[in-house]
Amino acid sequence: MAMQTVVVADDDDDIRDLVAFKLENAGYEVISVADGDSAWDRVREVRPTLAVLDVMMPGMSGLDVLREIRADDSLAETKVILLTARSRDVDVDAGFSSGADDYLTKPFSPRELVHRVSSLLARG
Repeated sequence: MAMQTVVVADDDDDIRDLVAFKLENAGYEVISVADGDSAWDRVREVRPTLAVLDVMMPGMSGLDVLREIRADDSLAETKVILLTARSRDVDVDAGFSSGADDYLTKPFSPRELVHRVSSLLARG
């Protein structure tokens, strides 16, 4: 089976590096970027199995990138997990109504993130 690719987009270097490290240890190929515009470029380029998107980023937000992914039929199989420091219900609703597959609120456990990624990708 081919290695599954995950694009991780977060403007916080520490969070991005930690998430990438944990996912690589779990056996995923990880492409890390620091902003939404780069995330969208990489998603179109590599067509990852999954994208982990921080909601609040410079340029395009995670929600913007998510909407672009969902508007592109060729990316229909790409799963999306949103990361956000904002846990208010309105943000959760915006994420799911835009097509997010899952949602994690910062601060989060990296182990929990890996678990969510694994279970999402196991569902196919």
